[in-house]
Amino acid sequence: MLNDLKILIHQGKQYIPDLTGAIVPGIYRGRPVISSEKVNEKELESLCPTGAISAHPISIDLGKCTFCGECSFAYPDKIKFTADYKMASNERQRLIIPEVQDKPIELNPELIRREISECFSGSLKLRQVSAAGDNSCELELNACANVNFDMGRFGIEFVASPRHADGIVITGPLSENMAEPLQICYDAIPEPKIIILAGTDAISGGIFAGSPALNRSFLDKYKIDLFVPGNPIHPLTFINGVLELIRDRR
Repeated sequence: MLNDLKILIHQGKQYIPDLTGAIVPGIYRGRPVISSEKVNEKELESLCPTGAISAHPISIDLGKCTFCGECSFAYPDKIKFTADYKMASNERQRLIIPEVQDKPIELNPELIRREISECFSGSLKLRQVSAAGDNSCELELNACANVNFDMGRFGIEFVASPRHADGIVITGPLSENMAEPLQICYDAIPEPKIIILAGTDAISGGIFAGSPALNRSFLDKYKIDLFVPGNPIHPLTFINGVLELIRDRR
């Protein structure tokens, strides 16, 4: 016991005490802000490899954005990426950042099903499926449970079997080869259950959008409960989004 105390005193607290107010390093690219500065809209639009930037008026779709930062490098006075990691939403439209808007992205409470807060506000078990992911978002989801973020303190955990899960977290662009396994996994989860899309690839297909190797028909059949943007996602983005989704609203 004395040795354990010595280690604790030497290393200090390894976890982040407040995940809702944590500050991320300056190199992190979070929610962007678009100024009113006049630029060549066609040139700006052409910079984006995934078509996340639209003109007339200028906007950035975080569901398509890879957060590469090329737009902000080329037009630093027009586009700035903030350190705001609270970017998850349950409404796809809210991931589109319009010009001259600097306000947090929030969930739409009217779209949150009543059974989510009734059943999952104190405990949520999730099954993660990599539907042709590149392991970047998968690694960040693993990090959610490490000693720093300790997602388990809120009762949120990943489980090995869909039969033990309350919902599914999908990463990757959803390839044809993963269409059937994804459906089987989802069907095995008991009702009520939730669906979370984690990362740009899952939300829009990312750089693979439009590829014949994809089969995203699964997303057309069910309501998505949470969109978590990022390429890859940040653990703080995922955890804060899930906490807001399952918050007790009764």
